[in-house]
Amino acid sequence: MPVGRSPGERAHAGAAARKIRRTTRRDDIVEAAERVFASRPFIKVSMRDIAKEAGISPALIYRHFADQQHLFLEAFLRGAKKLVERLEARLDESCTNPLEEASEVFISFLSENEHYFKMMTHFMLEGTVHDALLERLNAIERTVLDRFDSLFRACGAKGDVRLLSHCFFAALNGVLITFRRHPGRSSEEVSRHMHRLARTMASLFLHAIQDTEATRRPGGR
Repeated sequence: MPVGRSPGERAHAGAAARKIRRTTRRDDIVEAAERVFASRPFIKVSMRDIAKEAGISPALIYRHFADQQHLFLEAFLRGAKKLVERLEARLDESCTNPLEEASEVFISFLSENEHYFKMMTHFMLEGTVHDALLERLNAIERTVLDRFDSLFRACGAKGDVRLLSHCFFAALNGVLITFRRHPGRSSEEVSRHMHRLARTMASLFLHAIQDTEATRRPGGR
């Protein structure tokens, strides 16, 4: 005859089930927030809007997130992680210009997921983040920049390449800010133009690195 679980085992199983339910609920809230943030600016979104989208009461959201900025950041971090995963999946450092591949991935991902781009520019332009959240935001930014660092080294750049990564990151965002809503052009035309700009920019970075390293070699120009 099978023996039932002990009180300790039942308590452990119950705690595990509650943790799964809490994680699932938290994910549902973040996904609802992403949908709402995709439809309107951050400053025009309320916790009540997100609760309605998630099909729960506003009070329940506060059991998982201290305030709207915590929830906004959680949604943004999810997008940033997806971007890093896309970069990792697509990049091959043995290719002729991995910077070009990175620029294509960056432009494509943030064009396809514009709400993540809007979140990123919100943090860049507003610059107001709770101290408790700042390190999490900086950590995901470092993850992207670290990946760019490795690409620049694969292209032959020497020394501290973080400044190059900052320039590359800023230039890619500049392409999106300047052209993603270009008037008088179809979405297909805008996409082609942004990708062309990104490839051109990546080639300029690569040629600059190659020229710099050539001048450092004995007999270089």
